[in-house]
Amino acid sequence: MTMTETSQLLNIVINTLEDTKAQNVKVLDVKKISNITDTMVIATGTSNRQVVSIAQRLIENVKSHGIRPLGDEGSDAGEWVLVDLGDVIVHLMQPEIREFYQLEKLWQQVM
Repeated sequence: MTMTETSQLLNIVINTLEDTKAQNVKVLDVKKISNITDTMVIATGTSNRQVVSIAQRLIENVKSHGIRPLGDEGSDAGEWVLVDLGDVIVHLMQPEIREFYQLEKLWQQVM
C-alpha cells in the first residue's frame, strides 16, 4: 500500500469509529518499530455489543471501498476485537480490557 492509500484507509477507519460512537480513539504510528503494520488504532466501546457492532461496521465500510480485511479476531466475545487491515490494525476494546492491557503505554515505551 502506498502512503496515500494508507492515509485514505486511516481516514475511513477514523470516520467509521466516529460514526459508531467509539470512545477515546488513539492513533499510534508504529512503522519505525513494527514490521507487521504502520499504524495502530485503539478505541473503546461501552459494551461487548457495541465493540462487535463497531468492528462489523468497520469491516463493511472498508470492503465498500474495495479494501479486503486480512482478518478479525474476538468478535465472539466482544471484549477485545482486532481488525487487521494490513497497514492499519484496529483494536476495539471494552474499558476494563483496555485499562488492563494498556496497549498505548506498551507501544509508547517501545517508541
